[in-house]
Amino acid sequence: MAYLKPDKPEKVFVPALREAKEKGEKLACLTAYDYPTARIVDEAGVDMILVGDSMGNVIHGYGNTIPVTLDEICSATKAVKRGASRALIIADMPYGSFHTGDDEAVRNALKLMKDGGAEAVKLEGGRNRVGLVNRLVDEEIPVMAHIGLTPQSVHKLGGYRVQGKTAEAAKILIEDAKMLEEAGAFAIVLELVPREVAEIITNELTISTVGIGAGSACDVQVLVLHDLIGFTFGRQPRFVRQYANVSEVITEAITRWMDDVRSGFYPSEKESYGLPDDVELGEPKKAASK
Repeated sequence: MAYLKPDKPEKVFVPALREAKEKGEKLACLTAYDYPTARIVDEAGVDMILVGDSMGNVIHGYGNTIPVTLDEICSATKAVKRGASRALIIADMPYGSFHTGDDEAVRNALKLMKDGGAEAVKLEGGRNRVGLVNRLVDEEIPVMAHIGLTPQSVHKLGGYRVQGKTAEAAKILIEDAKMLEEAGAFAIVLELVPREVAEIITNELTISTVGIGAGSACDVQVLVLHDLIGFTFGRQPRFVRQYANVSEVITEAITRWMDDVRSGFYPSEKESYGLPDDVELGEPKKAASK
């Protein structure tokens, strides 16, 4: 008896990244922070959803990611988990959640997975995080590493700038990537890295590279959803290609609604609730004269 394949695409698990790399297949990753956007992103066919600390910028209006808390990431991950059934869900470990010792970092990562429903965690840092990555992996916690521009280090780096622009800096990035792979990371985000450096790292690693502002050679591309759909404010980085302008659509909808309210066209009778035909209220009482 022949078995029909299910119409629903197969769930993406961590090993799928290596399989895709071996086949030369590119994967896509977007951010999401709530149920409706997670559902839209997942149903569109995105392979991975990152519950990123970028929520600090695009959701909470902070100037950087540093104020984002573990509880905020955990709450957002719960919502994303309810909205996504196929994509691999990766939760960011926010600033301060993995800086005070490996035991505390493991507890926080376990919270994101056990309470939040994450299927992997992401943390920033190069060779200084190798021991922690090793420990997390030993505790059966899949880890996506993150090098290049690490937004949680914005004060140390002096702003959001391309990393690895000199031969020495590029060499350090390549070494860091190899060390993180050896420590057990299943993928490495390369952010704001020269495309030539990202290509070398991608070719020399057996695990996947996840590029953002790092050229097209990376195995996976990731973007902040709000940047992709024009739902942000201010100047955008060079690598952002805006595919829609949701802000304009929302503004137009609100403006049309307000016009209808002010002109009395909203709500119409069809959009209101009336009494049943058999209910009579009688004549309305006249207001008492003063």
